[in-house]
Amino acid sequence: MKVAVVKYNAGNIFSVMCALKRLGAEPVLTDDAAEIRSASHIVFPGQGEASGAMACLREKGLDTVLREATQPVLGICIGMQLLCSFSEEGSTPCLGIFPMEVKRFRPVRHEDKVPAMGWNSLHGLRGPLFKGIDEDSFTYFVHSFYVPASPFTIATADYVQPYSAAICRDNFFATQFHPEKSGVVGEQILRNFLAL
Repeated sequence: MKVAVVKYNAGNIFSVMCALKRLGAEPVLTDDAAEIRSASHIVFPGQGEASGAMACLREKGLDTVLREATQPVLGICIGMQLLCSFSEEGSTPCLGIFPMEVKRFRPVRHEDKVPAMGWNSLHGLRGPLFKGIDEDSFTYFVHSFYVPASPFTIATADYVQPYSAAICRDNFFATQFHPEKSGVVGEQILRNFLAL
């Protein structure tokens, strides 16, 4: 199974590649449009800054490739945020797969630190991505921006306020948390994605 891992100016790619290899997939890190289109699955991972990431995607024509994807796509962390229509980070127009705006965490209490970093529990799990995953399972997050809850939300987490931990629309799936850093729970989520 060939999995295209989208190559752009975002970090944290190596751990995603290793996690996919452990599950028996053949991940290919690529920014080649034809290679991405021919893959059975697309993973759109990363940590980074929205405006710079979108500029890189547009420069390489990958914004169009991602919008036109018909195979299962998994956005991770900033990959999830870039699948939305707009991000407050740099006032950035994004890919528009999900008609939602990405918001910055605004701390309410002294203990509300930004970025939100560490393990957090998932609630309201639904859909094939969470097959075999128990309610209130913990996954690993690192983020300063969040996607509000909406009809596309398939899991929520709570930090400052409830927000989307995962979203889904047609063949597009995305997680704000890092499944590749989330132990056995994250491994099962990646396995479920590869089974789509």
